[in-house]
Amino acid sequence: MAQNEWILDVLSDLNAFAVENGLIALAEQLDDTKLIAAAEIASIKAEVRAPGDGNKTQYEPGPGGLGKHQHA
Repeated sequence: MAQNEWILDVLSDLNAFAVENGLIALAEQLDDTKLIAAAEIASIKAEVRAPGDGNKTQYEPGPGGLGKHQHA
């Protein structure tokens, strides 16, 4: 498992506990927290894969819902 992805498992376990014990608001908050954690982990991975020339790749929607990549 990657360096930071263990936190997603912990959040899932906490969420399961909350659901099993009727802590619905907490379970919903943990769902949101897991999404935020996953997004941040993905962001960190994207930064690590950034091109060595300093250019940042940007995603812009293209025609037909497909995207095209442009460099800054």
